[in-house]
Amino acid sequence: MLHLIERSRQVGSHAHVRLVISNKASAKGIGLARSHGVETLVIPHAGITRQEFEEKMSIELEKREIHLICLAGFMRILTPTFVQHWQRRIINIHPSILPAFKGAEAVKLALQAGVKVTGCSVHYTVEEVDSGEILGQDIVRVEPDDTEESLHKKIQEKEHQLFPAIMEEVARGMALGEILPP
Repeated sequence: MLHLIERSRQVGSHAHVRLVISNKASAKGIGLARSHGVETLVIPHAGITRQEFEEKMSIELEKREIHLICLAGFMRILTPTFVQHWQRRIINIHPSILPAFKGAEAVKLALQAGVKVTGCSVHYTVEEVDSGEILGQDIVRVEPDDTEESLHKKIQEKEHQLFPAIMEEVARGMALGEILPP
C-alpha cells in the first residue's frame, strides 16, 4: 500500500489514493494509510452477508467518487454483482505468473510444482478468481534453497514495483478516456 500511496503522490500522477477500506480494524494497511494522511474506513463483515458488505463498500466508494479500486491483501472473494458493478475498475495483484497457481496458496503451489521461475501479475478482477485480463507481470527466479517465506519476500519486492506502475497506467487510461468499461 505504501508504494501505491507514494506513486500516487508523484508529480503528474493520474492516480490519487484517497481511501483505504478494510474489513479488519487491525489490518496493517489501516495504520499505514492513516500515518500517511489517507482516509480509512473499516467495514466489519461479521454478521452480514457478502452482498451487504459489498453494498456498504460501494456506497462509501461512490460517495467519495472513487473510480479505481486496487485490491492488495484483500482475501475475500467478491460477488459477481459487485465485480460487474465495478467492471474494469478493480485491479488485483497476485503472487504468480497467471494463469499458473491461482488462489491463496500460489507461492506454496509454485514451490511444490518445482518451477524455476514464478513472479507476480496485476489483473482486472472478474467473477472467476485470478482470471481477469492480465495488465502486467514480472518474474522471480526460484532458487533451490527458497522457502515459502523467502520466495514470497522476493515476489513482494517485484509487486511493490509492478502494482504502482500498473495502477498509474490504468488511472492514466481512465483519465484520458482510453480505458472504459466494456
